[in-house]
Amino acid sequence: MKKWKQYTAKEIKPAGWLKKQLEIQAQGLSGHLDKVWRDVRDSKWIGGDAEGWERVPYWLDGFIPLAYLLEDEDMISRVKKYINAIVSSQREDGWICPCEEGQKAEYDSWAVLLITKVLTVYYECSNEEHILDVIYKTLKNYYDLLSSGKIKLFDWGAYRWYEGFIAINLIYDKYQEQWLEDLARLLKTQGTNYNDKMELWKRPLNQWTFDTHIVNLAMMLKSEAVSCDILKESYTNSVDRLYEILYRYNGTPVGLFTGDECLSGLSPIQGTELCAVVEQMYSYELLYAYTGDKKWAERLEQIAFNALPATISDDMWSHQYDQLSNQIACQKFPNPGKPIFRTNGHEAHLFGLEPNYGCCTANFNQGWPKFALSAFMHDDNTVINVIPVPSVLKTDDKQIILKTDYPFENSFQYTIKAERPFVFKIRIPSFAKELIVNGEKTTAEELTFEIAAGEHREIVLSYDTVPYFEERPHELQTVKCGSLVFSVPISYAKERLEYERNGVERKFPYCDYEYIPLSSWNYAYCDKSLQKELRGISDIPFSSEHPPVVIKANVKKIAWGFEDGYETVCAKIPESREAISEKEEILLYPYGCAKLRMTEIPLIEQ
Repeated sequence: MKKWKQYTAKEIKPAGWLKKQLEIQAQGLSGHLDKVWRDVRDSKWIGGDAEGWERVPYWLDGFIPLAYLLEDEDMISRVKKYINAIVSSQREDGWICPCEEGQKAEYDSWAVLLITKVLTVYYECSNEEHILDVIYKTLKNYYDLLSSGKIKLFDWGAYRWYEGFIAINLIYDKYQEQWLEDLARLLKTQGTNYNDKMELWKRPLNQWTFDTHIVNLAMMLKSEAVSCDILKESYTNSVDRLYEILYRYNGTPVGLFTGDECLSGLSPIQGTELCAVVEQMYSYELLYAYTGDKKWAERLEQIAFNALPATISDDMWSHQYDQLSNQIACQKFPNPGKPIFRTNGHEAHLFGLEPNYGCCTANFNQGWPKFALSAFMHDDNTVINVIPVPSVLKTDDKQIILKTDYPFENSFQYTIKAERPFVFKIRIPSFAKELIVNGEKTTAEELTFEIAAGEHREIVLSYDTVPYFEERPHELQTVKCGSLVFSVPISYAKERLEYERNGVERKFPYCDYEYIPLSSWNYAYCDKSLQKELRGISDIPFSSEHPPVVIKANVKKIAWGFEDGYETVCAKIPESREAISEKEEILLYPYGCAKLRMTEIPLIEQ
């Protein structure tokens, strides 16, 4: 059923602000994790004695496409070092994970599913044919073990069974062998049926469960799309119902579901784990590829342009485990004491090396690189621009250069060269107003161009986006404009924390930080006046000091108050909505630029 195929890192290259963002990632923690973090540097995956389960595969899942997108020879050589070590340790029977023979039954085989996905990413980036044999042997061994009953899915593997279909689909396309269909059925049979879990998502509990674990749910959204073909099942679009329940009862203004670490309801002071951010993005990338439904592309943009940069520092050396919609401080909760999070610890919202757990330290790396690879997709002789970010698509017979500062501005210049004829499509978002294409107004929701052989063509288009208020629960409001969400920014001081814990060193620049608020945050909008102002993109696209676009809004202070029992968490809803100051004009920042922020606040019209 797959509608669109994805290009590789050899065919798509980032440009403009997107290339800057990837370069910042390469110069930050992502590009240095194998040098500074024991769980990657000394992992059992490469013969060391540190963690030998999900962390090296998680890191490689983003580091591989990052290296190839930037064509960085040093990074590519480090990729190959890890891949070669993993491949060379594969046993004769095909088993590839670092666990002893007698421990396979107790080893959560989520790691098998994950490493086959990573090897698929590596194959698509490197085009090294022998990797197909490695994946084939790994999956065949996995099938033999599952079908014989020597191992079975449990815990993470049972809740992430569909992740194996990335590699299974690749190998099935190549070989069409029956055992791959049988493996697919085994995984689904032993795996969790999320359609049976929806009632659990309607009322958050202060209890950790696999059924409500936010990362499982973010991954799960793509499960039917990636599995239905090989299972020979009709696509029922069950994701719409799953998404609707998750968002209605746990949705945030930036398109996430709360989960710190399990589903946490509609409160603006509950968090969302960073792993869920990048996994939800990946699910939407694949949902668009399989269905062609534009809503997945729009939802992808909203998370990528807001939630992803908001929870990672400007220099990308530190990140949060949990981000909050209304986040007035990132300071440790007293210990002993109770963190605001339902199932996470006292430091989960700090910016650091591995706040709370190290899974996000490794896994956040996939966010920007895979997003960059989703700019263009194709099907036979048709190419579509899915995400209009600055990029260059170059294949054997065509080149498309897109110059734009989207999502901060809404003008686009496409320069196209074709050796053979093809059809070019451009997705137009639902929020676009006053669309102008090559000087002419149109109301089209998708643009289609017939490009002739030998043709050089330029397409110029632009549209408007208008700021507006969106209603949120608890009679609060959020300001949006196109794919961007806007917040009241809170200025802050950073307190550096350097220390060692459990053999893991935090040392500048890979240390931890508390963000301590310095400015007021207890505001309410006092009218519906919103004025957008473009400021240009700096060397840091989502800069917390120099945002590329702001919105002027009128506010008054209110007696908001703190959540009962806390000194660094605002109350879930304001204690009072009565103004206690005169009207003032403030600048709203994009959510992704405002590390401390108030995003859901009242509108008290006078």
